Formats: sequence, structure tokens, C-alpha cells
Amino acid sequence: QVQLVESGGGLVQPGGSLRLSCAASGFTFSSYAMNWYRQAPGKERELVATITSVGGITIHADSVKGRFNISRDNARNTVYLQMNSLKPEDTAVYYCKARLYGRDYWGKGTLVTVSS
Repeated sequence: QVQLVESGGGLVQPGGSLRLSCAASGFTFSSYAMNWYRQAPGKERELVATITSVGGITIHADSVKGRFNISRDNARNTVYLQMNSLKPEDTAVYYCKARLYGRDYWGKGTLVTVSS
């Protein structure tokens, strides 16, 4: 079955960096776009970044543009989110998502806390 497992979250000081990973299994990873979302306490889940299957075209939310970078390694069935210059407002649970056969599949998320 489809599985998405995020890792790499943790506590980091403002201005710091983290790299999140999402390991995928149960489907042909290279054939699908992948997405990172986040949900901060008391807020709705929002799209952070997307990477296409073909060509690796990336789209980033305005709030993270220039600081975050999504990438993928199709040989490892893994999508990454490199997060630099982190701010307290980046604190959230980060989820990866794949849309397959008209249905959304989500991981369980990894918590990122940006605090001094």
C-alpha cells in the first residue's frame, strides 16, 4: 500500500536550517508530483511546495520563496524540503502528500519548532 514517512523535524533556532525527508513506497514514485504542506497550531493546512514528476519543476509558496527548496531523488523514492533562514512563523507540522488515482495520500507529519 501507499506509504509516506516524513522525518527530519526538530527544534531549531531562528535563522537555522533543517532538511526534511519523505520516504515513499507502494507506488511508482517517479511518475507523480510530490508536495509538502504544513499546519501551524490553530491554522489551516497550507501548501508549501510542489515538485513535478517530469522535469522536476518546482513551485514554492510566497511565504517560503528564497528560503525553502523542494527536491526529489527518484532513485531513493524520496522527496526533500531544505529549509533555511527559519523563522518562528515556520513552526508547524510538515506533511508530504501525493495525489494518486484521484485520491490524496498523506504522511503522518514531522514537527518543526523554530524558537530561541
